[in-house]
Amino acid sequence: MPRTPPDPSADTPPADAPRPRGRPRKTAEERDDGNRRQALLGAAALLFRQHGFAGTSTRDIAQAVGMRSGSPFYHFDSKQALLGAVMTEGMRSALQHQAQALAALPAGASARARFAALVRSHFDVLLGPQSDFIPVMLYEWRLLQPDQRAAVQALKDDYESVWQHVLDALHQAGCLRGDPRLVRLMIFGALNWSVQWYQPPGRGTSRQRATLDDLTRTALELFLTTP
Repeated sequence: MPRTPPDPSADTPPADAPRPRGRPRKTAEERDDGNRRQALLGAAALLFRQHGFAGTSTRDIAQAVGMRSGSPFYHFDSKQALLGAVMTEGMRSALQHQAQALAALPAGASARARFAALVRSHFDVLLGPQSDFIPVMLYEWRLLQPDQRAAVQALKDDYESVWQHVLDALHQAGCLRGDPRLVRLMIFGALNWSVQWYQPPGRGTSRQRATLDDLTRTALELFLTTP
């Protein structure tokens, strides 16, 4: 008995059938795009820190993450755009880390305790694991385009405004001498310079070997007074 030919429309929903709710599922390649972008940012941050922006090629970055030389341009328009993204990512990560450090404090924590949390968080960002983003910003800031600089500066302002509130409170409590605005600039200058000389325990000279907790305690002793 001959078979009835299959109806090609049998598996096709009617035109007026309701569409599935929600966004369409991403393909495996689309789901991996975010991971590839993060891998490029991490590799670029490391290479920019080690060799400088001018000394790093897009090919170098691509090779570091196992991509073809032209693949980074699928995610970033240019090496310049990648530099801006590295700094933006670094500041966003620093803001998140800072917020988490303060959120971990007990309710009603003193200004001194909040300052200690800010200093320790800042050392984590500068010197801890995956800490290449902020040093790149310190070294290569002058190379940003005006629109990139404005975007990163807005994030920096948000980051530093938290410090300013704490420093103002310390000044009112008699724990901080001098103009808190100038003190903030001098504190950041001192802390940020640690990327030039710090070595983790087991490396460097005896004067350089210290934990991040050691650095935090020293910074508090240096900048704060007894009320």
